[in-house]
Amino acid sequence: MTDTAVDTRVKIEPNLKIKEPSQFRVIYINDQTTTMEFVVETLKNVFNYDNSGAEAITHRIHEEGSAVVAVLPYEIAEQKGVEVTLLARQHGFPLQVKLEPEV
Repeated sequence: MTDTAVDTRVKIEPNLKIKEPSQFRVIYINDQTTTMEFVVETLKNVFNYDNSGAEAITHRIHEEGSAVVAVLPYEIAEQKGVEVTLLARQHGFPLQVKLEPEV
């Protein structure tokens, strides 16, 4: 009897239907305790706003009660939301950050 090696190869077709990750809005909610200076600093340090952009969005949060500060893929939005919330708590502020799906 002879030993014959059989090499079987399966051709796999790649799935090229890659979907963009869902985008989520990161929203700051205004409160009566968190200082505007703290909000400006988080916008600059966490979301890379320049000073004038951070001040403008901070005024919008203050005047309208909330504002979208970024639209990001879910994992990044969640990470930045947690980062800002932890910073706020460390400084004794009740700042709330909310995520909503972008429609």
